[in-house]
Amino acid sequence: MEWRNLYRGIIMGISDIVPGISGGTIAVILGIYERLIEAINGVLSREWKKHLGFLIPLGLGVLLAIFTLANVINWLLDHYPNQILFLFIGLIIGIIPMLLKKSDFKKTFGPVHYLLFGLAAVLIASTAFFQETAGEAIETFDARTYVLLFLSGWLASSAMILPGISGSLLLLLVGMYPTFTYVLEDIVIQGLIPLALGIGFGLLVMSKIIRFFLSHYFYQTYALIVGLVVGSVVVIYPGFQPSIVLNVMSIALIGVGLYVAALLGKLEHQA
Repeated sequence: MEWRNLYRGIIMGISDIVPGISGGTIAVILGIYERLIEAINGVLSREWKKHLGFLIPLGLGVLLAIFTLANVINWLLDHYPNQILFLFIGLIIGIIPMLLKKSDFKKTFGPVHYLLFGLAAVLIASTAFFQETAGEAIETFDARTYVLLFLSGWLASSAMILPGISGSLLLLLVGMYPTFTYVLEDIVIQGLIPLALGIGFGLLVMSKIIRFFLSHYFYQTYALIVGLVVGSVVVIYPGFQPSIVLNVMSIALIGVGLYVAALLGKLEHQA
């Protein structure tokens, strides 16, 4: 078991609580994105024990954060929403130089790569202008609900492993976010089963697609990833507030995020 993944999972779990933050972006920040894709793909291979040894501590960390820190994070989001989002902006900006270095963009990027980067950034940034309508949770379970939950799990999990794309935002756009949170928070077993199946299916399918592109079009894929990450800054940017004190806190937390991103980069590089 790679128990180092426990703290990584906790950070990813915290990000899942914050709206607009992609789990894939946090995996990139932590330096485990490619390994995560490889592990999800490997669950059904002969080396499944090794890959589960990577995924289980990560999953435990995510669950630990969601069930123990959700109240704290939600309190901070209620009282200091802008400051929390600026902290994540600092984290995201801080990882961009590392991504560019890994892709060796000065030597490998050409017009096609910059085009892919620009398209990805604009595509993700444009989601900031979509109207989020929550609606009400579905509490009556029938065949239609089961199908919707399966598709919601598929959609959310597919989005969550793509940097810059928020699974919660997509669920809000299709009106399934309240049902999604209702099933999870109230532990509705008949809803959890199709949801879990959809999540598992989505992870397997999307990870295979991403793995294919990383294997055959590495630098083009990294151009897209960098674009997705850059575009996500626009999505979560909350704007400044009338209070000078709160704005100073926001700017300071960008600095904290930059520092933490650099620290995590050093830790992961030494690992």
